[in-house]
Amino acid sequence: QVHLEESGGGLVQTGGSLRLSCAASGRTFIPYGMAWFRQAPGEERKLVASISVSGERTRYSESVEGRFTISRDNAKNTMFLQMDRLKPGDPAIYFCAALVLLERCLAPIVGFDYWGQGTQVTVSS
Repeated sequence: QVHLEESGGGLVQTGGSLRLSCAASGRTFIPYGMAWFRQAPGEERKLVASISVSGERTRYSESVEGRFTISRDNAKNTMFLQMDRLKPGDPAIYFCAALVLLERCLAPIVGFDYWGQGTQVTVSS
């Protein structure tokens, strides 16, 4: 089992930037595909971006394409989400997620088994 812990959320003005981190601990020697999801009040949790085990493949939702960048540092068991040009539609609780994935070059979109507790992102106008 792997434990995930997010950090880096906070309050930022529209147009500003934040960088989220997701630290993995536990059985980190197993290959994991990873992703960021977000959930706004009254809405379902939605995929924001995902990244392959190798870090070479990424996927983004249309709403964040070109503004957010997902990355990972496997040596430090940490995943990141660089969020630039934040908009009023971006505020939510952001969760990191992981699944065991033997295919190293696939950026997953479903089937996540492990979740963090979430970090709040707020955007002021």
